[in-house]
Amino acid sequence: MEAFRFKNWSVYKEAKALFMSVVKITHELPSEYRYTIGDQMIRSGLSIVLNIAEGSGKESDKELNRYFNIAMGSTNETLAVIDVLSDLRIADEKKMEEAEKLCVSISKQLGGFKKKLKK
Repeated sequence: MEAFRFKNWSVYKEAKALFMSVVKITHELPSEYRYTIGDQMIRSGLSIVLNIAEGSGKESDKELNRYFNIAMGSTNETLAVIDVLSDLRIADEKKMEEAEKLCVSISKQLGGFKKKLKK
C-alpha cells in the first residue's frame, strides 16, 4: 500500500479546499456566531479531511468505508451549517455558494468510493 495515498486523491484535495473556505467564512462571522456555529463548522470541515486521511491508512476496504461514512456525515453537517448561515444572511453569499459546491462534489466522490468498495 502506498504511504499517504490520500494526498493524491481529488476528494482529499477538495476537502482541504472546503476546510480553508470554512475557516475564511468563520473569520468573517459576527463574533456572537463565530465561537458557536463557526467553531462547529470548522470542526465538521476538519473532520472530513481527517477521516479521509485516516481511512486511507486502513488495511481493509471495510475499515476504509467506515471512515468514508464518517466523512460523509461530516460533509452533511458542514453543508447544514452553510445552509443555516445562508438563511441568516450573515456570511458572504459567494463564499457560501463555493463551499456548498465543494460539499456536493465531495459527497459525490465519497459516494463513488463507497460504491467501488462494496464491489
